[in-house]
Amino acid sequence: MSRSRALFAVMFMVLVALPAAAITYGQPDGKKHPEVGALVGHFSSGTYPYCSGTLISPTVFLTAAHCDLGSARVFVTFDAHADANSKLMAGTYYADPLYNKAQSDPHDIAVVVFDSPVKSIAPARLPAASSLTVLRVNDKITAVGYGGQEPVNQPGGPVIAYLDTREWAVSSLNAINPAWLRLSQNPATDDGGACYGDSGGPNFLGRGTTETNIIAGTTITGDAQCKATNVIYRLDTESARSFLSRFVKVP
Repeated sequence: MSRSRALFAVMFMVLVALPAAAITYGQPDGKKHPEVGALVGHFSSGTYPYCSGTLISPTVFLTAAHCDLGSARVFVTFDAHADANSKLMAGTYYADPLYNKAQSDPHDIAVVVFDSPVKSIAPARLPAASSLTVLRVNDKITAVGYGGQEPVNQPGGPVIAYLDTREWAVSSLNAINPAWLRLSQNPATDDGGACYGDSGGPNFLGRGTTETNIIAGTTITGDAQCKATNVIYRLDTESARSFLSRFVKVP
């Protein structure tokens, strides 16, 4: 299986559009978000990240249910660049058993429970119950993840490059739905966002000096060209909190 086909198989989800998975129109992250990591797989075409996620306790890594490759045993790296030489943390993957393809609430949430705690990285925080209802249109949110960058036009059609490097970009809130936040990642309005390779990755409240370590939601889906919308799964809902409370204390 080619790399592009392997990523598509992991990321596909029947929603309005194709799934999101890598940072577009962003900046290399370096050590800015050390709590953000990548699920790393060994494929016939090489070793590389296929989903993103966030450390939310010393032993728990938050990601998406549709990042399931069919094995309960998975590997995560927190290296800023992920490759075959990256330091890997082993753990067990648990998806929400209610995961489905409903647009109202797909329960597209999962965690990895590590075999041993991560001692050198401070975990990110979860939002309080229903706290995201106070957000306003155009509020800024910072997306972080690994994977492909913005499409580059060339003969034969747009091509997405994969640098396997953690990046960040700022999006603007478009709408609040019961299970989702819909974010603009339109470069024409100076927004960036997610694309193939960032599924499960965090979207932090705020940007720049106002950025917090509170995860508003995890990247789930978006438009096929990664130039319009990042649709993220809210973490302040009863369903998300019910699942997460099995593994961490929720605020």
